[in-house]
Amino acid sequence: MDLPQPDPGPGEVLVRLAAAGLNPIDWKIADGMFGDAVPVSFPLVMGTDGAGEVLAIGAGVRRFTIGDAVFGQFQRPQQGGGSYCELALADEDRIAHAARSVTYATSAALPTAGMTAYNLVEETRIGEGRRVLIVGATGGVGTFATQLAAGRGAEVIATARPAKAELMRTLGAAETVDHTAGSVADQVLAAHPDGVDVLIDMTGGPEDFAKLTRTVRDGGIAVSLIGSADADELTDHNLRGFNFVNRPSPQLLEILAGQVDAGRLTVLVGREVPLEEAPEALAASRTGRAQGKTVLAI
Repeated sequence: MDLPQPDPGPGEVLVRLAAAGLNPIDWKIADGMFGDAVPVSFPLVMGTDGAGEVLAIGAGVRRFTIGDAVFGQFQRPQQGGGSYCELALADEDRIAHAARSVTYATSAALPTAGMTAYNLVEETRIGEGRRVLIVGATGGVGTFATQLAAGRGAEVIATARPAKAELMRTLGAAETVDHTAGSVADQVLAAHPDGVDVLIDMTGGPEDFAKLTRTVRDGGIAVSLIGSADADELTDHNLRGFNFVNRPSPQLLEILAGQVDAGRLTVLVGREVPLEEAPEALAASRTGRAQGKTVLAI
């Protein structure tokens, strides 16, 4: 649909978007899955992540000038704003200067998944000598978390189908586990009877998550990205754990862009499709079987 061109208010930036990254949270917001916790105004422009060129700036904006290449989060559901469009407003503290070495499409695939992965690695204190099991490793967050954890010297065990095993190794995984070949926990414990230090589960419900915690040694950490962790139950088993909540920031976006430019972080774009094909791309995301990050070209 056609909407009036938005004008940036104080602290806001107007961006001519070149690409938008697709995330499951986009259709979850549109479906009203968060209820009153995320108020929405209609008409609602979908989309969180995007990248493009600054077209105008509002009063008080100091970090950007017209013509800057930027990327970040444009989701503003309470104002009906998002990134699946040609022109989008963003709060100044939700965007950063884009990496210089990659395209807008690549930058658009980075913000939400990249910041989630970075915060995960920070909060679970992953570092040299730690053994980490990442379940759901071939998704957007998982591929970034694998690289970031391996970059800190951790031994990463990543779940992946055989066709994706070699890719995960190139991203830094020490080994892979085929989650379609039986119990992940049984396979990990057969290879590592002493268990892992950290479990990061992107996909499992409460029952599956509880089974996976068998792989975590005493005093280890178990984290769920979809709210499946029971803190009391984990404590009873001498484990630390929590349900992860992301905390985005412009500083974190700058760190990620710097890592991309330094060649320390690879952004995998699975599909790049025109904006007009967003409905089909969203339908594929809903199935949970989309491969890699999908980017909409605008």
